[in-house]
Amino acid sequence: MASAWGAKDPTTWVLETVWVMVGLPLTLLLRKRFPLSELLCCLLAVHALVLVVGGHYTYAEVPAGEWVRDWLGLERNPYDRFGHLMQGFVPAILVRELLIRTSPLRGSRWLAPLTVCACLAFSAVFEMLEWAAAVTGGQAADAFLATQGDVWDTQWDMFCALIGATCSLLLLSRVHDGSLTRLERTTLNPAGSSSS
Repeated sequence: MASAWGAKDPTTWVLETVWVMVGLPLTLLLRKRFPLSELLCCLLAVHALVLVVGGHYTYAEVPAGEWVRDWLGLERNPYDRFGHLMQGFVPAILVRELLIRTSPLRGSRWLAPLTVCACLAFSAVFEMLEWAAAVTGGQAADAFLATQGDVWDTQWDMFCALIGATCSLLLLSRVHDGSLTRLERTTLNPAGSSSS
């Protein structure tokens, strides 16, 4: 990955981009057996970009975040909050797609709440990984943690993931349904011919 060259903190780069380094090959490996919807692929690409940029600069020092901080008169670089918003927004569609395609939850009123719960669970696990990095790495883990002096950073991170997941479901559920319908048409009838 090109973002590794000149990364501000190589360890942070690995910790932040490992999701892309594992997710991309896995998606490509499974694309024939379990292709993803167009919407989900686009969202995963955007999320990968967010992770790679955060890994390259560290979340507390992403230049775009510094510009927003100065423009809005904020006390901290908001790119970390944006990253955690995306940590709920994109996985919500991933979880929703997996549940619709592999469980009896399609059309169920439990689909949205369980999707949000899964996103919050992932966010909590990520915060525990950050805690483990802080315990084992000490001050060396500061760039990965990106707390920027906020004692409530962990709670804010999980709250941002909650807001992201909820907004994603409210804004994209119908679009996602359409994307899934197109995927089903192409996988069940790849030649595009109608059966009689």
